[in-house]
Amino acid sequence: MSQTKDLQWVPLKSLLKKETMRFWRVIAQTLLIPLVNSTLYLLIFGVSLGNSIQVSSGHPYIAFLIPGLIMMGVLNNAFQNTSSSIATSKFHGDLEDLRVVPITNLQIVIAMAMAGMIRGFLVGLVTYSVGQAFFLITQNTWMTVEHPFALLYFLCVGGISFACLGIAVGFEAKSIDQLSAVGGFILLPLLYLGGVFFPLTNLHPFWQTLSKANPMLYFINGVRYGILGHSDISAAGCAIFSGATMLITFGFALRAVKRGPYQRW
Repeated sequence: MSQTKDLQWVPLKSLLKKETMRFWRVIAQTLLIPLVNSTLYLLIFGVSLGNSIQVSSGHPYIAFLIPGLIMMGVLNNAFQNTSSSIATSKFHGDLEDLRVVPITNLQIVIAMAMAGMIRGFLVGLVTYSVGQAFFLITQNTWMTVEHPFALLYFLCVGGISFACLGIAVGFEAKSIDQLSAVGGFILLPLLYLGGVFFPLTNLHPFWQTLSKANPMLYFINGVRYGILGHSDISAAGCAIFSGATMLITFGFALRAVKRGPYQRW
């Protein structure tokens, strides 16, 4: 009985290994681009413009900026990992193999979501390291993490949510152009407008209300609470909204895997 249960997890482990090795083979490219992007963001916004931007919490602007960049990197790379994997498999005709191997739809979603989350974690770690270096140079001290368990929660939930969203979009997209359009015209603007670069309190009340409809705002402020102990939205509200978003995107991903399409582009 125990051996049978162990065998049930073999397909999930195999797919997880395949999806992880896919980005690990180009790990230099996977991490180098976020490293350069984080450095540029911190140089331009954190160092050059940081002194002219006031944060109501009293933290230096660079401390406000770093958590947002971490979460932006996690969300974006988790989405890119799963969506690009499915798109590549569709292009080469490999995706149809998932229909003939002994793996369930639930295992497919779990394995791909975990791989996306792992890539997001690696990018988040790189961004955090770069941020710590800039914080040390500008503030002459290390930036501490106030609530490590809260930080871990939001990173996990955010990575899984966007990895699942990438699965859903990857299956539903009928071409590379459609996939790129979702990432470039929908997700990227929502990330930039989700409070990465500006405090919510600096906006007009109308725009504050409108911004609260952006789910990215809750993920980003959750990470900001985990690191700084302060956010523009209550930590409980961020946790509930983020958890609900994860469940919704997981449902979308499972539905997309069940109904396909798996055919080659």
